[in-house]
Amino acid sequence: MFLERLEVLPVKETISPAFVRAIPKTDLHLHLDGSLRIPTLIDLAKECRVKLPSYTEDGLRRLVFKDKYASLPDYLKGFAYTCAVMQTAESLERIAFELAEDNLAEGVRYIEVRYAPQLHINDDHNMEDVVTAVCRGLERARRRHNQSRAVLTGVDVPFHFGIIACALRFFVPAMSPYYRRMFEVMSYAAPKQVFAAASMELARAAVHLAHDKGLPVVGFDLAGAEAGYPAEDHSAAYQYAHSHFIRKTVHAGEAYGPESIFQAITKCYANRIGHGTWLFAHEMIQNPNITDPQAYSQYLAEYVASQRITIEVCLTSNAQTLPRMRDLSRHPLRQMLDHELSVSICTDNRLMSNTSVTKELLIAIDKLKMTPRELRNTVIAGFKGSFFPGTYRDRRNFVRQVIDRYEAVERESMARPFAASSAAALAVDTRRSRATHRRGAAMA
Repeated sequence: MFLERLEVLPVKETISPAFVRAIPKTDLHLHLDGSLRIPTLIDLAKECRVKLPSYTEDGLRRLVFKDKYASLPDYLKGFAYTCAVMQTAESLERIAFELAEDNLAEGVRYIEVRYAPQLHINDDHNMEDVVTAVCRGLERARRRHNQSRAVLTGVDVPFHFGIIACALRFFVPAMSPYYRRMFEVMSYAAPKQVFAAASMELARAAVHLAHDKGLPVVGFDLAGAEAGYPAEDHSAAYQYAHSHFIRKTVHAGEAYGPESIFQAITKCYANRIGHGTWLFAHEMIQNPNITDPQAYSQYLAEYVASQRITIEVCLTSNAQTLPRMRDLSRHPLRQMLDHELSVSICTDNRLMSNTSVTKELLIAIDKLKMTPRELRNTVIAGFKGSFFPGTYRDRRNFVRQVIDRYEAVERESMARPFAASSAAALAVDTRRSRATHRRGAAMA
Protein backbone atom coordinates (compact mmCIF):
# COMPACT_ATOMS: atom_id res chain seq x y z
CA MET A 1 0.00 0.00 0.00
CA PHE A 2 2.76 2.49 0.87
CA LEU A 3 4.08 2.25 -2.73
CA GLU A 4 0.88 3.89 -3.91
CA ARG A 5 1.64 6.86 -1.65
CA LEU A 6 5.19 7.43 -2.95
CA GLU A 7 5.57 10.90 -4.40
CA VAL A 8 8.18 10.23 -7.12
CA LEU A 9 9.34 13.43 -8.84
CA PRO A 10 9.91 13.35 -12.61
CA VAL A 11 13.55 12.97 -13.58
CA LYS A 12 14.81 15.94 -15.58
CA GLU A 13 16.23 14.95 -18.97
CA THR A 14 19.89 15.99 -18.88
CA ILE A 15 23.14 14.85 -20.48
CA SER A 16 25.96 14.63 -17.99
CA PRO A 17 29.68 14.51 -18.79
CA ALA A 18 29.81 11.12 -17.07
CA PHE A 19 27.16 9.79 -19.44
CA VAL A 20 28.98 11.11 -22.52
CA ARG A 21 32.21 9.53 -21.34
CA ALA A 22 30.53 6.18 -20.65
CA ILE A 23 28.76 5.68 -23.98
CA PRO A 24 30.64 3.98 -26.84
CA LYS A 25 31.90 6.53 -29.37
CA THR A 26 33.81 6.86 -32.64
CA ASP A 27 36.40 9.21 -34.08
CA LEU A 28 36.29 9.08 -37.87
CA HIS A 29 38.39 12.18 -38.53
CA LEU A 30 41.58 11.71 -36.55
CA HIS A 31 45.01 12.76 -37.79
CA LEU A 32 47.88 10.67 -36.40
CA ASP A 33 50.46 13.46 -36.69
CA GLY A 34 48.12 15.86 -34.90
CA SER A 35 47.33 13.60 -31.96
CA LEU A 36 50.56 12.80 -30.09
CA ARG A 37 50.98 12.98 -26.35
CA ILE A 38 53.24 15.93 -25.49
CA PRO A 39 55.51 13.87 -23.17
CA THR A 40 55.98 11.41 -26.04
CA LEU A 41 56.82 14.24 -28.44
CA ILE A 42 59.45 15.49 -25.99
CA ASP A 43 60.89 11.99 -25.48
CA LEU A 44 61.12 11.30 -29.20
CA ALA A 45 62.53 14.76 -29.96
CA LYS A 46 65.37 14.16 -27.53
CA GLU A 47 65.94 10.69 -28.95
CA CYS A 48 65.88 11.88 -32.58
CA ARG A 49 67.68 15.16 -31.85
CA VAL A 50 64.79 17.27 -33.06
CA LYS A 51 64.96 20.83 -31.72
CA LEU A 52 61.77 21.96 -29.95
CA PRO A 53 60.97 25.50 -28.77
CA SER A 54 60.48 24.04 -25.29
CA TYR A 55 61.04 20.71 -23.58
CA THR A 56 58.24 21.04 -21.03
CA GLU A 57 54.53 20.44 -21.53
CA ASP A 58 53.62 23.90 -20.20
CA GLY A 59 56.15 25.51 -22.52
CA LEU A 60 54.89 23.70 -25.61
CA ARG A 61 51.28 24.50 -24.69
CA ARG A 62 52.19 28.16 -24.43
CA LEU A 63 54.32 28.38 -27.58
CA VAL A 64 52.99 25.80 -30.04
CA PHE A 65 49.94 23.75 -29.04
CA LYS A 66 47.58 26.47 -27.87
CA ASP A 67 43.91 26.74 -27.06
CA LYS A 68 43.63 29.67 -29.50
CA TYR A 69 45.59 30.35 -32.68
CA ALA A 70 46.14 33.57 -34.59
CA SER A 71 45.71 31.93 -37.99
CA LEU A 72 45.71 28.64 -39.89
CA PRO A 73 49.52 28.84 -40.44
CA ASP A 74 49.89 29.31 -36.68
CA TYR A 75 47.76 26.18 -36.13
CA LEU A 76 49.77 24.17 -38.67
CA LYS A 77 53.13 25.13 -37.18
CA GLY A 78 53.06 22.21 -34.74
CA PHE A 79 52.98 19.58 -37.49
CA ALA A 80 56.60 20.36 -38.38
CA TYR A 81 57.61 19.12 -34.92
CA THR A 82 55.34 16.06 -34.81
CA CYS A 83 56.26 14.84 -38.29
CA ALA A 84 59.95 15.29 -37.50
CA VAL A 85 59.77 12.68 -34.71
CA MET A 86 57.66 10.24 -36.77
CA GLN A 87 60.45 8.98 -39.03
CA THR A 88 61.05 5.53 -37.53
CA ALA A 89 58.90 2.44 -37.32
CA GLU A 90 59.31 2.40 -33.54
CA SER A 91 58.08 5.96 -33.10
CA LEU A 92 55.09 5.39 -35.39
CA GLU A 93 54.11 2.23 -33.52
CA ARG A 94 54.40 3.94 -30.13
CA ILE A 95 52.37 6.97 -31.19
CA ALA A 96 49.65 4.78 -32.72
CA PHE A 97 49.45 2.58 -29.62
CA GLU A 98 49.17 5.56 -27.28
CA LEU A 99 46.54 7.17 -29.48
CA ALA A 100 44.39 4.04 -29.26
CA GLU A 101 44.93 3.88 -25.49
CA ASP A 102 43.87 7.52 -25.09
CA ASN A 103 40.70 6.86 -27.06
CA LEU A 104 39.91 3.69 -25.16
CA ALA A 105 40.25 5.57 -21.86
CA GLU A 106 37.39 7.91 -22.78
CA GLY A 107 35.04 5.28 -24.16
CA VAL A 108 35.88 5.51 -27.85
CA ARG A 109 35.45 2.08 -29.38
CA TYR A 110 36.14 2.72 -33.06
CA ILE A 111 38.71 5.01 -34.69
CA GLU A 112 39.92 5.65 -38.20
CA VAL A 113 43.44 6.99 -38.09
CA ARG A 114 44.39 9.07 -41.11
CA TYR A 115 47.83 10.24 -42.09
CA ALA A 116 50.02 10.78 -45.16
CA PRO A 117 52.43 7.80 -45.27
CA GLN A 118 54.51 9.67 -47.86
CA LEU A 119 55.53 12.13 -45.14
CA HIS A 120 57.22 9.30 -43.24
CA ILE A 121 58.92 7.35 -46.02
CA ASN A 122 62.70 7.61 -46.05
CA ASP A 123 65.79 5.59 -46.92
CA ASP A 124 65.07 3.17 -44.07
CA HIS A 125 61.30 2.69 -44.46
CA ASN A 126 59.06 2.20 -47.47
CA MET A 127 55.29 2.61 -47.74
CA GLU A 128 54.47 -0.84 -46.38
CA ASP A 129 56.85 -0.42 -43.43
CA VAL A 130 55.21 2.89 -42.46
CA VAL A 131 51.64 1.56 -42.64
CA THR A 132 52.51 -1.72 -40.94
CA ALA A 133 54.14 0.09 -38.01
CA VAL A 134 51.02 2.14 -37.34
CA CYS A 135 48.83 -0.96 -37.63
CA ARG A 136 51.05 -2.78 -35.13
CA GLY A 137 50.56 -0.09 -32.51
CA LEU A 138 46.81 0.08 -32.98
CA GLU A 139 46.49 -3.70 -33.04
CA ARG A 140 48.41 -4.02 -29.77
CA ALA A 141 45.89 -1.74 -28.06
CA ARG A 142 42.96 -3.48 -29.74
CA ARG A 143 44.11 -6.90 -28.58
CA ARG A 144 44.65 -5.73 -25.00
CA HIS A 145 41.15 -4.25 -24.77
CA ASN A 146 39.35 -7.06 -26.59
CA GLN A 147 40.90 -9.68 -24.30
CA SER A 148 39.68 -7.84 -21.20
CA ARG A 149 37.13 -9.46 -18.92
CA ALA A 150 34.61 -6.69 -19.62
CA VAL A 151 34.61 -7.43 -23.34
CA LEU A 152 34.74 -11.20 -22.98
CA THR A 153 31.70 -11.15 -20.66
CA GLY A 154 29.76 -8.74 -22.88
CA VAL A 155 29.75 -5.83 -20.41
CA ASP A 156 31.82 -3.69 -22.80
CA VAL A 157 32.03 -3.62 -26.60
CA PRO A 158 35.20 -4.50 -28.49
CA PHE A 159 37.53 -1.93 -30.06
CA HIS A 160 38.21 -1.75 -33.79
CA PHE A 161 40.19 0.56 -36.05
CA GLY A 162 40.91 1.39 -39.67
CA ILE A 163 43.62 3.29 -41.52
CA ILE A 164 42.86 6.10 -43.98
CA ALA A 165 45.64 6.89 -46.45
CA CYS A 166 45.80 10.65 -46.82
CA ALA A 167 47.01 12.35 -50.02
CA LEU A 168 47.94 16.03 -50.02
CA ARG A 169 46.60 18.73 -52.34
CA PHE A 170 49.90 20.57 -52.01
CA PHE A 171 53.42 19.79 -50.81
CA VAL A 172 57.00 20.99 -51.26
CA PRO A 173 60.25 18.98 -51.52
CA ALA A 174 61.32 19.95 -48.00
CA MET A 175 58.33 18.17 -46.43
CA SER A 176 59.81 14.67 -46.86
CA PRO A 177 62.46 12.69 -48.75
CA TYR A 178 59.65 11.01 -50.70
CA TYR A 179 58.24 14.30 -51.95
CA ARG A 180 61.71 15.58 -52.76
CA ARG A 181 62.32 12.56 -54.96
CA MET A 182 58.93 13.07 -56.65
CA PHE A 183 59.99 16.57 -57.73
CA GLU A 184 63.39 15.30 -58.85
CA VAL A 185 61.93 12.51 -60.97
CA MET A 186 59.21 14.75 -62.45
CA SER A 187 61.45 17.77 -62.93
CA TYR A 188 59.65 18.91 -66.12
CA ALA A 189 56.13 18.53 -64.76
CA ALA A 190 53.97 21.32 -63.40
CA PRO A 191 53.60 21.18 -59.58
CA LYS A 192 49.94 20.14 -59.85
CA GLN A 193 50.98 17.19 -61.98
CA VAL A 194 53.44 16.14 -59.28
CA PHE A 195 50.71 16.41 -56.64
CA ALA A 196 48.36 14.29 -58.76
CA ALA A 197 51.07 11.67 -59.40
CA ALA A 198 51.77 11.34 -55.68
CA SER A 199 48.07 10.86 -55.00
CA MET A 200 47.82 8.21 -57.70
CA GLU A 201 50.76 6.31 -56.27
CA LEU A 202 49.22 6.45 -52.80
CA ALA A 203 45.91 5.12 -54.17
CA ARG A 204 47.77 2.20 -55.76
CA ALA A 205 49.54 1.54 -52.45
CA ALA A 206 46.29 1.67 -50.48
CA VAL A 207 44.69 -0.91 -52.78
CA HIS A 208 47.76 -3.18 -52.62
CA LEU A 209 48.08 -2.99 -48.84
CA ALA A 210 44.37 -3.58 -48.29
CA HIS A 211 43.73 -6.35 -50.81
CA ASP A 212 47.11 -8.07 -51.20
CA LYS A 213 48.62 -7.57 -47.75
CA GLY A 214 45.44 -7.72 -45.69
CA LEU A 215 46.13 -4.51 -43.77
CA PRO A 216 43.09 -2.56 -42.49
CA VAL A 217 43.51 0.31 -44.97
CA VAL A 218 39.86 1.23 -45.22
CA GLY A 219 39.82 4.61 -46.92
CA PHE A 220 41.47 7.23 -49.10
CA ASP A 221 41.52 10.94 -48.24
CA LEU A 222 42.71 14.27 -49.62
CA ALA A 223 43.84 17.02 -47.26
CA GLY A 224 45.41 20.45 -47.51
CA ALA A 225 44.50 23.90 -48.76
CA GLU A 226 41.28 23.83 -50.80
CA ALA A 227 41.52 27.27 -52.42
CA GLY A 228 43.59 26.97 -55.58
CA TYR A 229 44.01 23.19 -55.22
CA PRO A 230 40.69 21.62 -56.27
CA ALA A 231 39.89 18.01 -55.52
CA GLU A 232 39.22 17.26 -59.19
CA ASP A 233 42.98 17.53 -59.82
CA HIS A 234 43.16 14.20 -57.96
CA SER A 235 40.18 12.56 -59.65
CA ALA A 236 42.32 9.86 -61.30
CA ALA A 237 43.55 8.67 -57.90
CA TYR A 238 40.00 8.65 -56.56
CA GLN A 239 38.78 6.79 -59.63
CA TYR A 240 41.43 4.14 -58.99
CA ALA A 241 40.45 3.80 -55.32
CA HIS A 242 36.77 3.73 -56.28
CA SER A 243 37.33 1.05 -58.93
CA HIS A 244 39.11 -1.12 -56.35
CA PHE A 245 36.48 -0.85 -53.61
CA ILE A 246 38.37 1.50 -51.28
CA ARG A 247 36.04 3.92 -49.50
CA LYS A 248 36.59 7.65 -49.99
CA THR A 249 36.50 10.77 -47.87
CA VAL A 250 37.65 14.27 -48.82
CA HIS A 251 38.52 17.35 -46.79
CA ALA A 252 35.95 19.69 -48.33
CA GLY A 253 33.90 22.70 -47.33
CA GLU A 254 36.36 23.64 -44.62
CA ALA A 255 38.03 26.64 -46.24
CA TYR A 256 35.93 26.78 -49.41
CA GLY A 257 32.21 26.79 -50.12
CA PRO A 258 29.55 24.29 -51.27
CA GLU A 259 31.24 23.88 -54.66
CA SER A 260 34.12 22.07 -52.96
CA ILE A 261 31.71 19.58 -51.39
CA PHE A 262 29.92 19.09 -54.71
CA GLN A 263 33.25 18.39 -56.41
CA ALA A 264 34.24 15.88 -53.71
CA ILE A 265 31.02 13.95 -54.30
CA THR A 266 30.83 14.12 -58.10
CA LYS A 267 34.52 13.98 -59.05
CA CYS A 268 35.93 11.90 -56.18
CA TYR A 269 32.97 9.64 -55.30
CA ALA A 270 33.15 10.70 -51.64
CA ASN A 271 31.34 8.43 -49.20
CA ARG A 272 32.01 10.96 -46.44
CA ILE A 273 32.98 14.61 -46.21
CA GLY A 274 35.72 15.88 -43.91
CA HIS A 275 34.47 19.02 -42.11
CA GLY A 276 31.78 20.15 -44.61
CA THR A 277 31.55 23.35 -42.58
CA TRP A 278 30.29 25.61 -45.39
CA LEU A 279 27.67 23.26 -46.82
CA PHE A 280 24.93 25.86 -46.33
CA ALA A 281 27.09 28.93 -47.12
CA HIS A 282 25.52 29.80 -50.48
CA GLU A 283 27.11 33.27 -50.31
CA MET A 284 30.53 31.61 -50.78
CA ILE A 285 29.63 30.16 -54.18
CA GLN A 286 31.85 31.67 -56.88
CA ASN A 287 30.87 29.87 -60.08
CA PRO A 288 29.03 32.41 -62.26
CA ASN A 289 27.13 29.59 -63.97
CA ILE A 290 25.29 28.88 -60.71
CA THR A 291 22.48 31.40 -61.09
CA ASP A 292 20.68 30.54 -57.85
CA PRO A 293 23.32 29.87 -55.17
CA GLN A 294 20.77 29.43 -52.39
CA ALA A 295 18.87 26.75 -54.29
CA TYR A 296 22.19 25.09 -55.21
CA SER A 297 23.26 24.73 -51.58
CA GLN A 298 19.80 23.49 -50.59
CA TYR A 299 19.79 20.83 -53.31
CA LEU A 300 23.31 19.84 -52.28
CA ALA A 301 22.34 19.53 -48.61
CA GLU A 302 19.30 17.44 -49.52
CA TYR A 303 21.44 15.16 -51.68
CA VAL A 304 23.99 14.71 -48.88
CA ALA A 305 21.16 13.91 -46.46
CA SER A 306 19.34 11.47 -48.72
CA GLN A 307 22.48 9.57 -49.68
CA ARG A 308 23.57 9.39 -46.03
CA ILE A 309 26.96 10.89 -46.86
CA THR A 310 28.32 11.31 -43.36
CA ILE A 311 29.88 14.67 -42.48
CA GLU A 312 32.88 14.53 -40.15
CA VAL A 313 32.40 17.63 -37.97
CA CYS A 314 35.34 18.99 -35.96
CA LEU A 315 34.10 21.86 -33.78
CA THR A 316 37.17 22.99 -31.84
CA SER A 317 39.39 22.74 -34.90
CA ASN A 318 36.97 24.95 -36.84
CA ALA A 319 36.90 27.51 -34.05
CA GLN A 320 40.70 27.64 -34.04
CA THR A 321 41.27 27.89 -37.80
CA LEU A 322 38.20 29.70 -39.17
CA PRO A 323 37.62 33.26 -37.91
CA ARG A 324 33.88 33.05 -38.59
CA MET A 325 33.62 30.02 -36.32
CA ARG A 326 35.05 31.63 -33.18
CA ASP A 327 31.55 31.59 -31.68
CA LEU A 328 30.63 27.91 -31.86
CA SER A 329 27.00 28.61 -31.02
CA ARG A 330 26.76 29.76 -34.66
CA HIS A 331 28.36 26.62 -36.11
CA PRO A 332 26.35 25.05 -38.97
CA LEU A 333 26.23 21.78 -37.03
CA ARG A 334 22.87 23.03 -35.79
CA GLN A 335 21.61 23.31 -39.40
CA MET A 336 23.03 19.86 -40.15
CA LEU A 337 21.14 18.37 -37.22
CA ASP A 338 17.94 20.20 -38.15
CA HIS A 339 18.23 18.84 -41.70
CA GLU A 340 18.76 15.34 -40.23
CA LEU A 341 22.08 14.86 -42.00
CA SER A 342 24.30 11.95 -41.04
CA VAL A 343 26.83 13.70 -38.80
CA SER A 344 29.72 12.35 -36.74
CA ILE A 345 31.54 14.48 -34.16
CA CYS A 346 35.32 14.14 -34.44
CA THR A 347 38.49 15.63 -32.95
CA ASP A 348 40.59 16.29 -36.07
CA ASN A 349 43.79 16.76 -34.03
CA ARG A 350 43.72 15.85 -30.36
CA LEU A 351 47.05 17.57 -29.67
CA MET A 352 46.70 20.75 -31.73
CA SER A 353 43.16 21.31 -30.48
CA ASN A 354 43.75 19.98 -26.96
CA THR A 355 40.54 17.99 -27.19
CA SER A 356 38.88 14.59 -27.07
CA VAL A 357 35.69 13.08 -28.47
CA THR A 358 34.01 13.57 -25.09
CA LYS A 359 34.93 17.27 -25.07
CA GLU A 360 33.66 17.74 -28.63
CA LEU A 361 30.32 16.12 -27.83
CA LEU A 362 29.95 18.24 -24.69
CA ILE A 363 30.61 21.37 -26.77
CA ALA A 364 27.85 20.30 -29.16
CA ILE A 365 25.50 19.75 -26.24
CA ASP A 366 26.37 23.09 -24.64
CA LYS A 367 26.82 25.40 -27.62
CA LEU A 368 24.52 23.83 -30.19
CA LYS A 369 21.90 22.58 -27.71
CA MET A 370 22.16 19.00 -28.92
CA THR A 371 19.28 16.99 -27.46
CA PRO A 372 19.53 13.45 -26.06
CA ARG A 373 17.90 12.13 -29.24
CA GLU A 374 20.33 14.05 -31.44
CA LEU A 375 23.27 12.84 -29.36
CA ARG A 376 22.19 9.24 -29.76
CA ASN A 377 21.65 9.60 -33.51
CA THR A 378 25.01 11.33 -33.95
CA VAL A 379 26.94 8.75 -31.96
CA ILE A 380 25.31 5.82 -33.78
CA ALA A 381 25.86 7.59 -37.13
CA GLY A 382 29.58 7.46 -36.44
CA PHE A 383 29.48 3.67 -36.25
CA LYS A 384 27.11 3.28 -39.20
CA GLY A 385 29.12 5.69 -41.36
CA SER A 386 32.44 4.04 -40.57
CA PHE A 387 34.62 2.32 -43.16
CA PHE A 388 34.65 -0.75 -40.94
CA PRO A 389 37.49 -3.20 -41.82
CA GLY A 390 35.31 -6.28 -42.09
CA THR A 391 32.23 -7.63 -43.79
CA TYR A 392 28.92 -5.79 -43.84
CA ARG A 393 27.55 -8.45 -41.49
CA ASP A 394 30.46 -7.89 -39.09
CA ARG A 395 29.80 -4.16 -39.06
CA ARG A 396 26.07 -4.66 -38.55
CA ASN A 397 26.72 -6.95 -35.59
CA PHE A 398 29.18 -4.42 -34.14
CA VAL A 399 26.62 -1.61 -34.48
CA ARG A 400 24.07 -3.80 -32.70
CA GLN A 401 26.50 -4.32 -29.83
CA VAL A 402 27.08 -0.58 -29.66
CA ILE A 403 23.36 0.21 -29.57
CA ASP A 404 22.80 -2.35 -26.82
CA ARG A 405 25.64 -0.86 -24.79
CA TYR A 406 24.39 2.69 -25.35
CA GLU A 407 20.92 1.72 -24.14
CA ALA A 408 22.40 -0.03 -21.10
CA VAL A 409 24.30 3.14 -20.15
CA GLU A 410 21.07 5.12 -20.64
CA ARG A 411 19.21 2.81 -18.28
CA GLU A 412 21.98 3.04 -15.70
CA SER A 413 22.01 6.82 -15.99
CA MET A 414 18.24 7.06 -15.55
CA ALA A 415 18.22 4.61 -12.68
CA ARG A 416 20.58 6.67 -10.54
CA PRO A 417 18.44 9.82 -10.25
CA PHE A 418 15.30 7.64 -10.06
CA ALA A 419 16.81 5.70 -7.19
CA ALA A 420 17.71 8.94 -5.42
CA SER A 421 14.18 10.32 -5.90
CA SER A 422 12.67 7.04 -4.75
CA ALA A 423 14.86 6.97 -1.66
CA ALA A 424 13.86 10.52 -0.78
CA ALA A 425 10.19 9.74 -1.34
CA LEU A 426 10.50 6.57 0.73
CA ALA A 427 12.09 8.56 3.56
CA VAL A 428 9.20 11.06 3.46
CA ASP A 429 6.66 8.24 3.44
CA THR A 430 8.41 6.49 6.34
CA ARG A 431 8.43 9.68 8.42
CA ARG A 432 4.73 10.18 7.70
CA SER A 433 3.93 6.59 8.67
CA ARG A 434 5.86 6.91 11.93
CA ALA A 435 4.09 10.20 12.75
CA THR A 436 0.72 8.62 12.04
CA HIS A 437 1.60 5.63 14.21
CA ARG A 438 2.65 7.90 17.10
CA ARG A 439 -0.58 9.91 16.84
CA GLY A 440 -2.61 6.71 16.81
CA ALA A 441 -0.79 5.37 19.87
CA ALA A 442 -1.34 8.64 21.76
CA MET A 443 -5.05 8.59 20.97
CA ALA A 444 -5.32 5.03 22.20
